[in-house]
Amino acid sequence: MNFLKIFFRGISLLPGVVQSVEALFGTKSGAQKKEAALHLVSATINITDALEKKTIIDAPSFSSGLGTIIDGVVACLNASIWHKS
Repeated sequence: MNFLKIFFRGISLLPGVVQSVEALFGTKSGAQKKEAALHLVSATINITDALEKKTIIDAPSFSSGLGTIIDGVVACLNASIWHKS
């Protein structure tokens, strides 16, 4: 499977992952929940395989980018009806 298919599959899972992490770790800090979501998405898109196949050449930057996307998903969910006030 080419890298873009793997990447977009991981991205498509983010809203569900964020909601699941919120349900499981609701009392934890935002940083801890973000880290849990990042680990789940990273495992899902097989970052280890991508690193071995050299489709990801800068893992820290890739993880940072995923973290930014997770922040964006959280911001969108918090701005929606999903967010409980």
